[in-house]
Amino acid sequence: MQKGQIRVQTENIFPIIKKFLYSEHDIFIRELVSNAVDATQKIKTLSSIGEAKGDLGELRIDISIDAEQKTLTIADKGVGMTAEEIDKYLNQVAFSGAEEFLQKYKGQNEANIIGHFGLGFYSSFMVSNQVEVISKSFREGAVGVKWTCDGSPDFTLEETEKADRGTSIILHLNEDSLEFLEPERIRTVLQKFCKFLPVPIFFEEKQINNPTPAWTRKPSDLTPQDYQDFYKELYPFSEAPLFWIHLNVDYPFNLTGILYFPKIKQSYEIQKDKIQLYSNQVFVTDEVKDIVPEFLMLLHGVIDSPDIPLNVSRSYLQGDPNVKKINSHITKKVADKLEELFHTDRKSFEEKWESLGLFVKYGMMTDDKFLEKSGKFFVMEDQSGQFFTLEEYKTATAALQVNKEGKQVILYTTNPVQQDAYIQQAVSKGYKVVKMETLVDAAFINSVEMKWEQILFTRVDADIADNLIDKAESSDSVLSADETEKLKTLFNRPIEGMHLNVEVKGLSEGIPPVTATRPEQMRRMKDMAAMGGGMAAWYAGMPDEVNLTINGNHPIFSSILAESDSAKQEKLTRNLSDLALLSQGLLTGSHLTEFISRSVSLMEEVK
Repeated sequence: MQKGQIRVQTENIFPIIKKFLYSEHDIFIRELVSNAVDATQKIKTLSSIGEAKGDLGELRIDISIDAEQKTLTIADKGVGMTAEEIDKYLNQVAFSGAEEFLQKYKGQNEANIIGHFGLGFYSSFMVSNQVEVISKSFREGAVGVKWTCDGSPDFTLEETEKADRGTSIILHLNEDSLEFLEPERIRTVLQKFCKFLPVPIFFEEKQINNPTPAWTRKPSDLTPQDYQDFYKELYPFSEAPLFWIHLNVDYPFNLTGILYFPKIKQSYEIQKDKIQLYSNQVFVTDEVKDIVPEFLMLLHGVIDSPDIPLNVSRSYLQGDPNVKKINSHITKKVADKLEELFHTDRKSFEEKWESLGLFVKYGMMTDDKFLEKSGKFFVMEDQSGQFFTLEEYKTATAALQVNKEGKQVILYTTNPVQQDAYIQQAVSKGYKVVKMETLVDAAFINSVEMKWEQILFTRVDADIADNLIDKAESSDSVLSADETEKLKTLFNRPIEGMHLNVEVKGLSEGIPPVTATRPEQMRRMKDMAAMGGGMAAWYAGMPDEVNLTINGNHPIFSSILAESDSAKQEKLTRNLSDLALLSQGLLTGSHLTEFISRSVSLMEEVK
């Protein structure tokens, strides 16, 4: 029997391991199973080149628990180790300067750093009082060897009986880690970290992994059903995805994976952090925001790359050139796929726009390269259900929707039902009104308006239809100057929380008698203020700016002006004003109650 001390550059490495890694101590299962996978892959390689002789048998990894002995065992049938190899790999820790490590990563709890510092195996001491390694090399004439360590630098190494090639690691669990004797706990961890490892893994005689997940196979070998089935494997309770992108890159970096566009019917259904990051089929994390462009965090799926620098500080990850290249490549692949879908089957693309629009708009706001490419597939749906690219919309509205500054005016609605009267008035003028009714649209409009210099967005209820496109044109009213002033006086009443601007214009008789509108920029500021603090709070406290446009050509005003009962005249004008405010959602509280009461009173006066 050989006895000795593990050779490290500090008195005891184990307190350091426990101190920094204990917060995620279930990580030890991933590390030990990954080592077992490596050992299995090595024997396959050695066999293929003739260095390992004979039949390899069934290559698998077995995990078992013994509640009575309080042990957890991870066993493989891989290359195994000789006594010399154990001494090399277990006793000479590949670790230079534990103190430097301690200082560099002080305060970080990223448990997965261990593998990249040669500490993967030693994670077993986070949960064990004692660890035994029983191994037999594939080499001819090899004998079984047993290494034992209790978590101090002291170890023993001796020969032992072992019939089969491979390695078994037996963990004698400490009192704080007896949860790992519970089958369900082990099963949960295996599902998290080992679900797609490339060697069959068995626990309680049941295989728990899929060694050949869809992303590891060639796209040409997969059917649409295969992609759908894999999505269900990842997200068992989710609705079928819209479509997917299979990533397969081997230069200038290695990257594989499948990204799915989930079906999203409402903006509030958006869920981030649904992409899983793997390294050679080993699960690493589902926090991929430095690797995947921000707007694509809405996607679901898997990315696998051995070239992503794992287990280091986030600032280094962000600055790594491979991360930037991968980020840019994913953006390009997604843009190319969207363009392909748009041109291949535009009708199907438009049918999916309710969900796709969220991704596209988010990308256009946050990624300038994506914004450049989006012109080929970004579409807007008008009030009649027709879709336009930006260029198509410009062409269709060039005659009517260019203002005096030469800017193309995109008229939009945020609520087609509530704003129906305004939409109808705009349509009657020949305008096209597009829908911008999701939660991202307010921010989207503000963002692209700054980037598209010759585009101006105006909500359809920002002004009366005649004034939506600023062309300095106006119509004359049939009313006299005295009648016009009388109407202004009747309508210009103080309303708490509002600043009313009243004007009388000569519009067609089909236009409502009174129209309430809110100037586009002031309304936008108020809308943003409702969502934020700081300076926004100042805007939120400002009165609503409301324009009341009186259609002097509407026949109702001849009877109102002729009304001799001043009280009734005031009631009628107030009701017309309140109806207009109601259409803008500005009639609330006591004002709404007063309107209802006044309406009932006027009905009672009808003889």
